[in-house]
Amino acid sequence: MVLRALKKVKPDVVLIEGPPDAAEVLALASHNDMKPPVALLVYEPDSPSNAVYYPFAKFSPEWQAIRWALESEVEARFIDLPQSLRPRREKEDKAVEKEPESPVAEDGDYGESAVEAESDAPRRDPLDALAIAAGFSDGEAWWGRLIEEGRGEEDPVGVFDAIRGAMESARQELGERHDPQEPAREAHMRKSIRVAMKEGFERIVVVCGAWHAPVLTAEAIKAIPAKSDDEVLKGLAKRKTAATWIPWTYDRLALDSGYGAGVSSPGWYEHLWVHHEQLSEKWLTKVARLMRAEDLDASPASVIESVRLADSLAALRGRAIAGLEELGEATLSILCHGNPMPMRVIERKLIVGQKLGEVPEEAPNVPLQRDLAALQKSLRMKVSADEMELDLDQRKEMDLARSRLLHRLMILNIDWGVLRDQRSKTSTFHEIWKLQWKPELAVVVMEAARWGNTVESAAAACVADRVKNATDLVTLTAMLDHVMLADLPSAVERLVARIQEVSAVSADVGRLMEAVPPLARVLRYGNVRKTDAALVEPVVAGLVARVCAGLLPACASLDDEAAAEMRDRLDGVEASLGTLERGDFLEPWREAVRKLADASIHGLLAGRATRILLDSGAATRDVAGTRMSLALSAGNDPGAAAAWLEGFLSGSGLLLVHDPRLLSMIDEWVCGLSRELFERVCPIVRRTFSEYAKADRRMIGEKLKGLGAAGAGRVAEADDDYEPGRGELVMPVLRLILGDLP
Repeated sequence: MVLRALKKVKPDVVLIEGPPDAAEVLALASHNDMKPPVALLVYEPDSPSNAVYYPFAKFSPEWQAIRWALESEVEARFIDLPQSLRPRREKEDKAVEKEPESPVAEDGDYGESAVEAESDAPRRDPLDALAIAAGFSDGEAWWGRLIEEGRGEEDPVGVFDAIRGAMESARQELGERHDPQEPAREAHMRKSIRVAMKEGFERIVVVCGAWHAPVLTAEAIKAIPAKSDDEVLKGLAKRKTAATWIPWTYDRLALDSGYGAGVSSPGWYEHLWVHHEQLSEKWLTKVARLMRAEDLDASPASVIESVRLADSLAALRGRAIAGLEELGEATLSILCHGNPMPMRVIERKLIVGQKLGEVPEEAPNVPLQRDLAALQKSLRMKVSADEMELDLDQRKEMDLARSRLLHRLMILNIDWGVLRDQRSKTSTFHEIWKLQWKPELAVVVMEAARWGNTVESAAAACVADRVKNATDLVTLTAMLDHVMLADLPSAVERLVARIQEVSAVSADVGRLMEAVPPLARVLRYGNVRKTDAALVEPVVAGLVARVCAGLLPACASLDDEAAAEMRDRLDGVEASLGTLERGDFLEPWREAVRKLADASIHGLLAGRATRILLDSGAATRDVAGTRMSLALSAGNDPGAAAAWLEGFLSGSGLLLVHDPRLLSMIDEWVCGLSRELFERVCPIVRRTFSEYAKADRRMIGEKLKGLGAAGAGRVAEADDDYEPGRGELVMPVLRLILGDLP
């Protein structure tokens, strides 16, 4: 409709509701490398987080008006209230943003901030009011039926006259919207129109949100004095702004993204824009291809039947073409066989879409942004709106460089990549990343540019600033993990020195224990990452010595909650020192844990200390059994005994599967409890056993079947449940596989 109206009117100037701050970059819209969806980003150079997005899709009327004007050599201007004249948002409001105008341009609310969008008075969408009056459920369905899906030859200028008339009635009926900036915006647009008229332009076309149209006509310009508009604009404080183009995504245009003026189906609207013939056939073919890519059945016969059903539904409902509603019903009935689950994938990937736009290299950007783009290109890391998994083998130079880049970006809070949990990986040189580029990261890159002009220098400077102000040891050690992986030698030296300063004056043994695991990881993986981990070794040695000296006093007089926290710290230190396999660290640690197991402390910690000694080989099963027998003796408090048992058994149930003596002792203790005491300790013991794998619980249950009054003693005397006769049965097979055994 917009293009047809422009071609018919043939204006000599096109005024578009958009930010005049972006006048210098407007011409880039005609560049061949500019591929929507894209967005104008208007921001403050000194504070890039104070920014507003103005997104455009290929089917946006504003985008098509810009392109038509540039290609037709007709002047195009933005006439909305500049961001430089709008009030700055407070910092606490920056996290939530309402992006600019929807591609359908229902209400013309370009670039509104979260403060305005979340005002106490709810904003009433005039399209919804008109849609309800016409018998539709919502404004978008009504607009799509009336305008977007129309294929008639009606007079486009007449259509816009009708829309303007409808909006004039809506404004009279609904009243003015509760938007404090709307009077200034409309006053500035009228002022811009008057400027164009004074410059001698005769055929002036204004492309704006329909809500504003009634107050921007020639009649409105004459009726509203210029002096009153000047009064509205008088006194607005001006600040410096800059603008550039950034890639955008369709999912950020969707209503469920939080974009208040968005559309629910940008992928569908692009399909309507691109394909003028065989809409149903081409759409359902896309659906079938997507389903096949997701390993779902979608035969050509099903596509044909779906097309017939969709077109038949449209005819029954009096529609010229099948709309998204009819195509969705046909897809669900035939291609999805009534199963709504595949429809979620279709909605996310087709109806909404995950397309990421492109902008030309000529678009203004900061040096850090250019360096990041060059690194992405040289490392062959695709920038995409789709979630991608990247498995990096750090023994390869390319993968190592990629890992360093992603860690440096994490330091700068540029969360392009998220490091996944690697507990399923047995190797120390693998990293699994989830990559997804989001448009708002462009602002984060601009914010990070204050640290430096390259990713490496910016990350190092950012670390230096954080180190200078950090006083928490755990925060510093967690930061060191990232810095070592990011390969920032100068930052490592500063950070290690700061960790030594803070740890030297820290008297909190618990915080010292929490600092050990990340440092131990750095010390262990330093050689794999080709970084110098020698700087960390003296820090780890100092922390281990102080932890061992203060462990017993730190575990005294703890309540249940504090004991649970200390147990987690014990496990963390044990796991980290165990991976280092350093005798100079392990020997004092094992001695400190041994003192803990023999001390009169909370049962949870005493039991856990005994289990650590048993698993590490520092205590035999006989010693562990003796300690369990003492802890579960009849003279002890059942609650304390249950806590000891929880500490000893938490983690893995295989110990009880392979040690019938310990299992028998626990069974005798439970069976010897009175009903009252059993009900008291049952929740603790049950919680402990619920953590075990299902297979472990089943094997423990099978073992318990053999524990009776007569069988308990025999089981307790046996070292294990190995049966030599059954073992001999597999020997011929082993000889066949392995050859002759000695």
